[in-house]
Amino acid sequence: MMPLTFAQQGEENMVKKVGGNPETRQHLETLGFVAGALVTVVTSMGGNVIVNIKDSRVAISREMANKIMI
Repeated sequence: MMPLTFAQQGEENMVKKVGGNPETRQHLETLGFVAGALVTVVTSMGGNVIVNIKDSRVAISREMANKIMI
């Protein structure tokens, strides 16, 4: 298990666990980051990570991406 920030660009991964405080976890779950969801890193630049999850493209901060374990 490793943080989403270590994922290879273009590689599909499965979300294993979402950490952080309850508010952060709720926000990430609302965006689709739940255990079992498939996520693909599109690009990582300027401290932000852009991912495809559930047919949507979402930009999250590196801090948030570190709370998502794959």
